Amino acid sequence: MSDSLVIIPTYNEKENIEKIIHKVFSLAEPFHVLIIDDGSPDGTADIVKALQIQYAGHLFIEERKGKLGLGTAYIHGFKWALNHGYAYIFEMDADFSHNPEDLPRLRQACLPTGGDADVAVGSRYVKGVNVVNWPMGRVLMSYFASMYVRFITRITIQDATAGFKCFRREVLETIDLDRIRFVGYAFQIEMKFTAIKFGFKVVEVPIIFTDRTEGVSKMSTRIFREAFFGVIQMKINSWFRSYRRKGQPRAGRPEVAAEAG
Repeated sequence: MSDSLVIIPTYNEKENIEKIIHKVFSLAEPFHVLIIDDGSPDGTADIVKALQIQYAGHLFIEERKGKLGLGTAYIHGFKWALNHGYAYIFEMDADFSHNPEDLPRLRQACLPTGGDADVAVGSRYVKGVNVVNWPMGRVLMSYFASMYVRFITRITIQDATAGFKCFRREVLETIDLDRIRFVGYAFQIEMKFTAIKFGFKVVEVPIIFTDRTEGVSKMSTRIFREAFFGVIQMKINSWFRSYRRKGQPRAGRPEVAAEAG
């Protein structure tokens, strides 16, 4: 039985899904995988269900009707993970932009015997700019988006929009997942911001991000607008919300945006 679950949302990822699943299960450390598929018309879910025979008890799938958004897919997965007792819950893309070989490093950063972080972020920018195959315009947009988020929110995370993360279950139990507002890529910002406001320790683990070589990117101008304008509203809303944890906090730890090797 693994204590670690990797959540992978999918929509039309037939070119990547089998390879990414095999890669995760080839790692020396045991991880379970949960696919959240939003009714992919290309047969992604069928590929996953065929692989469940090979990886029985380790590979799971939740199918949803229609494309409901990245944020709601992860919220669905988080609740599933908590209900099934996992201690370390990961977010990862299906397209190999996130290297599965970095999963053990993110987990190590959250172990009490490792970095003792509450959230580990696979960061493209904590050690320079580590992005492969992106056009310069997109690199600049992503980099300055993180600068914008830091300016508005006053958090110190270098890669505020990163979507490769490990959460200790305590973080997801503490955050009211039903109050998470964003459904697009701004969801990644909101989860980091909320975790920091609750006083959890967040560290950045340097990774190399490689843009997908197969399949189609889901980025759109609507998603970008949600992030740009939503960050301001998120900050304003935080002024009227209590972030005191129930019960005894781990230590009332202040915001930390550290670096792990």
